Amino acid sequence: MTPKEVLDMAKENKAKVVDLRFMDYPGLWQHFSVPIRELEESSFEDGFGFDGSSIRGWQPIHASDMLVIPDPETAKMDPFYAAPTITLICNIVDPVTREPYTRDPRNIAQKADAYLKSTGIGDVVYIGPEAEFFIFDDIRFESTRFGAFYEIDSIEGSWNTGRDEGPNLGYKPRHKEGYFPVPPMDKFQDLRTEMVLTLEELGIEIEAQHHEVATAGQSEIDMRFKPLLQMADQLMWFKYVLKNVAYRHNHTVTFMPKPLFEDNGTGMHTHVSIWKAGQPLFAGDKYAGVSQDALYAIGGILKHCQALCAFTNPTTNSYKRLVPGFEAPVNLAYSSRNRSAAVRLPMYSTSPKAKRIEFRTPDPSCNGYLAFSAILMAVIDGIQNMIDPGDPLDKNIYNLPPEELAEIPSAPGSLDEALDALKADQEFLMKGDVFTQDAIDMWIDYKTENEVNDVKLRPHPHEFYLYYDI
Repeated sequence: MTPKEVLDMAKENKAKVVDLRFMDYPGLWQHFSVPIRELEESSFEDGFGFDGSSIRGWQPIHASDMLVIPDPETAKMDPFYAAPTITLICNIVDPVTREPYTRDPRNIAQKADAYLKSTGIGDVVYIGPEAEFFIFDDIRFESTRFGAFYEIDSIEGSWNTGRDEGPNLGYKPRHKEGYFPVPPMDKFQDLRTEMVLTLEELGIEIEAQHHEVATAGQSEIDMRFKPLLQMADQLMWFKYVLKNVAYRHNHTVTFMPKPLFEDNGTGMHTHVSIWKAGQPLFAGDKYAGVSQDALYAIGGILKHCQALCAFTNPTTNSYKRLVPGFEAPVNLAYSSRNRSAAVRLPMYSTSPKAKRIEFRTPDPSCNGYLAFSAILMAVIDGIQNMIDPGDPLDKNIYNLPPEELAEIPSAPGSLDEALDALKADQEFLMKGDVFTQDAIDMWIDYKTENEVNDVKLRPHPHEFYLYYDI
């Protein structure tokens, strides 16, 4: 879409407002709006100014001026605002040098795409994330110097079978039994369908929606695979639509990886395939019908997985899900069937076009631009350096003797471990100037100071249960 076509689209839809959106560094959409008269063809070159010092992980106060440059390819009519509003996703540039901003996650994704092409390995990488989420009815939390608590509620919560609901009609999924009953046990079929239809109206293709394993409304909606940058943009629309549809019906959606104790956490299994000249690079005659390049790509993911987790599992809560021995994909191995392995090769289809790698460790708390870019860089490194992933792990991991299990490396056990791994293993990310040293250092510093240390320093409510009477 050209700038003129965007203006025509705005006129056709009688848009009165332009909403300009961009990513902060941790991974939340930010926005500001201008009247439609402010949008001209020149706006797609000149941009709009804003204060970069107020965005998490960005500019210092003495160099705060930044520009958002709208990308005309991203134009969509917002489905929630009262006034007709055309929305544009923007790139961030320095107003003086006009250079793309190194800490703009979208810029990093664009550079990752360009680097893939420059290597000659392929001309497009397709990403297909399976983002899970919870739909709750009520969420309350507080964290102060002298107290902390959280409390979740859901009409579906198995803990509410005895609640007086005037009347309580039952049909509440038991823990780990939410995959996937029909209504009335599944209370959110219609809500998820509204989410799907809203996404489809925005041009986002959906493959399936269903209830997930946990009680209390855990769900999944799967987007059809798309090129990296397009999928990273779509993931932001996906989160935005799901939260707003739920909010409209007095529910709340969270992509927090582990909100419930002793029930399944929320993952984002991420499918990756590289194509060149219209042909799938990962189809072949090796294990599970994949190519040697696919095996090398797996080798890259397994070699760099601990550092990747700093981007693909970037919260302290992520590691409440990634606990060894609890069916979590923490084992740094690959398999065609074994779902506790970090990498799986799906066997649903024998078509060469369907051959792909499924990286199961990530979760949807991630910044998609950064996570998808980091995964691609690991894949490229594996192919370039012909990294052998070893033999597949097709055994039941939970039946392995301790001495054999000890030989299988594991994903990090905490966010600080992942950040330490990133400190030690980051060269593969900086090829092609995709991730700059400045961007990596800021990620580590921000996560350490604002999340790791903040959680470490606070007493946990369960510690009072364990230790108060000492």
